[in-house]
Formats: sequence, C-alpha cells, structure tokens
Amino acid sequence: MTSESVDDYFSISDILTTQERLPCKVELPIYRLGYLDSSSTSDDLQPGTKLDLSFWMARALCSRKRHIVSVEMPRPYREGYREILTADANVVDLHKLGPYYYSYGSQLLKFELPETADVAKSLIKCFQTRIRKIMDSSQNAYNEDTTKLTEKLDETEKCLFKAGQMGLNDFQRWETRQTEKLTTSEMVRSHRKRKRALMDDS
Repeated sequence: MTSESVDDYFSISDILTTQERLPCKVELPIYRLGYLDSSSTSDDLQPGTKLDLSFWMARALCSRKRHIVSVEMPRPYREGYREILTADANVVDLHKLGPYYYSYGSQLLKFELPETADVAKSLIKCFQTRIRKIMDSSQNAYNEDTTKLTEKLDETEKCLFKAGQMGLNDFQRWETRQTEKLTTSEMVRSHRKRKRALMDDS
C-alpha cells in the first residue's frame, strides 16, 4: 500500500468519497467478475465492457502500473457542467452534483485524462467564486435556521459554513462579555454534590 492510499485512511469523508461511482471500460479480461455486468451471462468481464465501478476499485485497476480498465470523467466534471459553473457558480446546486464535489474532483485528478488540467482549474475557480457568499451567509445568520442556506452546498462548503457560524457565535459571546464570566467547573459541582450526599447520609 502506497503513502498516497493511506493519507486519509481513517477519514470517514474520504471513505465516502472513494465510494463514488466512476464510468469505466474493461481493457483486459477480468476473470470471475462477470457478475459485475448485469447484462452479461459470462463468468468473466470481457474487453469492451462498460460499467460503473467505485472509485477505489477503478483506481486499483487503472494506474501507471496497471491498465486493466480505462476511466471516463464523470458527467458533473465534464465540459458542459464546467461551463455552467464558469457562467455563475453561485446558483449551482453543488450538493446535487455530488455531496463531496470538491473531494471527489480532487481524487479524479490522479487519473491522467485529457481534461484533468481543466477540471483542476474549474474546481479552484468554483471554490473561489462560492466561498465569499458562503462566509457572508454564515456571518449573517445568527440564531437562525440555516437549512435553506446550506442545502445546495457540498460537504466541504458545509464545514466552512459551520466554521463561520462558530466564529460568529464566539464573537457574539465575547462582545456580550459572556466569555469573561467565571463559572463553577463541572468537576467542582460534582465534588460538592458527593460531599453533600455524604453529609446527608451521616
């Protein structure tokens, strides 16, 4: 196992990201995996067979060392969608395109595809365009229901929105001097309760 494959081994987000499906075409016979193609009765996957594989499986079968399958860029990252994002990324429902749109897109850059460089530029441009609106929204939604504000965000953007909300809450607490108030620690309160209980028993 390479260092590349273990960087985020314990990350739930990374595990979910690599479960995303990827369009593939079989280039060499793959024995005893014919059941992956529901339209075939063969025990083996034959060259030319098209099917969707999980990213982690496609990555194992398509690398510099192996070329058992070839992969295609998923639809949400193709030219048509990139043009929509370029026109106005702020109106796009990124969650609908993929809950882990940025993370999955970054993983796709590991494949040497003709459009890889364009996808990388699109991801950066999309993020730069949307981040300002996301952070503005997070700073102007104090003690409000944020469901509508976050429903079109991917998971990375939701984490940033949450961070912005936490920063706003901390600032509000500081501004109202709540952070300066001294309170009894939970450990001291528990100790007092135990001491009171012992005294009552005696």
